[in-house]
Amino acid sequence: MVKPIRYSEIDGNSGRFYTFGAVLVLFVLAGLGCAYYMEHYGHYVTGMNNQVVWGTPHIFAIFLIVAASGALNVASIGSVFGKTLYKPLGRLSGLLAIAMLVGGLCVLVLDLGRPDRLLVAMTHYTFKSIFAWNIFLYVGFLVIVAAYLWLQMERRMNRYAGAAGMLAFLWRLVLTTGTGCIFGFLVAREAYDSAVMAPLFIAMSFSFGLAVYILVLLASYHGAGREVGDVIIRKLGRLLGIFAAAVLYFTAIQHLANLYAAEHIGVERFILLDGGIYTWLFWFGQVLVGGILPMLLVFKRGKPDKGLSARTVSLASILVILGGFAQLYVIVIGGQAYPLNMFPGMEVSSSFNDGVIASYAPSLPEIGLGLGGIALTGLLLLVGLKVLRFMPETLSNTAIDPHHGVKAESA
Repeated sequence: MVKPIRYSEIDGNSGRFYTFGAVLVLFVLAGLGCAYYMEHYGHYVTGMNNQVVWGTPHIFAIFLIVAASGALNVASIGSVFGKTLYKPLGRLSGLLAIAMLVGGLCVLVLDLGRPDRLLVAMTHYTFKSIFAWNIFLYVGFLVIVAAYLWLQMERRMNRYAGAAGMLAFLWRLVLTTGTGCIFGFLVAREAYDSAVMAPLFIAMSFSFGLAVYILVLLASYHGAGREVGDVIIRKLGRLLGIFAAAVLYFTAIQHLANLYAAEHIGVERFILLDGGIYTWLFWFGQVLVGGILPMLLVFKRGKPDKGLSARTVSLASILVILGGFAQLYVIVIGGQAYPLNMFPGMEVSSSFNDGVIASYAPSLPEIGLGLGGIALTGLLLLVGLKVLRFMPETLSNTAIDPHHGVKAESA
């Protein structure tokens, strides 16, 4: 007999809880201070320049936005694809998606400067611009996921949760496609000019979002003293390995397609061979740390369901996140550092350093703003888990899989 899953708030009355919350508040305040410092003195105090106009805060913002879409994938597996094992994880998945999107958008708006002008962008659309479409998609995502969460949590409305889950699933695919198209449509940037950017960003969202979700899930249950069975850990670990492999696949397709086109040989040589920090981050950070090592951890000995512990899956998740930041740094910063090909076949030089590789180094205010966005995400999560019933009281093997004991005995 299947017992109903009981949800409850976390206790949140310990000194450790309030200490962690206070640390997050301090990081948020520090991030706001960094944003004010950059707004007051201008981007002169950052590492950005005329060539690199999207700096480190954009790395943090894009990571959070892309991962927000992927975090909701856990809820989609349960409600859209009917996998009952994942249904108890849906509420936390939706909360994490909202928290990360809010954190990422706050970093993005503060980094661009003049956040008051966001009202103009939100009320005057130019639908020929992919940026206008993304504002529409971001706001819609927040509304749809919030409604999806309410339908899951309100027992009388549970019958509509499946339809809302399908809408949220489709919306987030479009949202992540739009984020990838921001880069793919920039044909003037040779590193961005690729139709593969959209599916690549979808694969990245699956991988990054699940990695963050796993860490949040295990940390929340460990802190609350609740049980997470090895069944769900193994399932999530195997999914993480599949998504990491998908990111490597689309990355390989992107670079192979560019190598085939003679016009992109220069930028490919820059990224893959002689780009300095960008080449190192690509091969070591993105490919090895973010792709190969996590796959080896979760698929070791060719048996993804054997020998996977919470520690192993956590390590794989951390590696995927580190590799994700490396990948976005190569895409965003490396793509801007390579000079624009404004006059094909001709050498270009000017007092604005046109035609040369741009230099860039992250500044402390940029890093502080990015960390502030991550802290805001954590703070929203902490408050949400404290005041609302997002977490199942247990995720033990028998609670989420009533046939687990029978299978073990028959084996």
